[in-house]
Amino acid sequence: MNSLNSQDKANEWMLLQNQFDSYEKYSLIIKLANVAILSGAYLTQHISVFVIALLLVMWLQDAIWKTFQSRIETRLLQLEAGLQNESDAKAYQFNSEYLKTRPGTVGLVMEYLRQAARPTIAFPHVVLVLMSVIQLI
Repeated sequence: MNSLNSQDKANEWMLLQNQFDSYEKYSLIIKLANVAILSGAYLTQHISVFVIALLLVMWLQDAIWKTFQSRIETRLLQLEAGLQNESDAKAYQFNSEYLKTRPGTVGLVMEYLRQAARPTIAFPHVVLVLMSVIQLI
């Protein structure tokens, strides 16, 4: 393996790792926005089915965001293995590698729902939805 390919893989890894970390920050912003939505609705005494639907949409948006992050993670792990084993895997193949395993529409929806059910994503969304349902009742 030539050192140029190794350097290219290291460069791709650094770029993707930075992107991976930024996805984490934006997921936190989505969660905080959901807290703000419920807080605003509670303080103005406007908790409704619409607010609950909005909370659910934000939860799904967080899951979609984290799904994108998990795709980056898959490529990061491929790059790390390639750098460790000095394989002939090519750098800058993020989209090509993803297309090899891209699910269809139903598969994508299922992927989003699986992400939504992960504890690190579901919290605080589950709590917020339950709080709003209790207030509505």
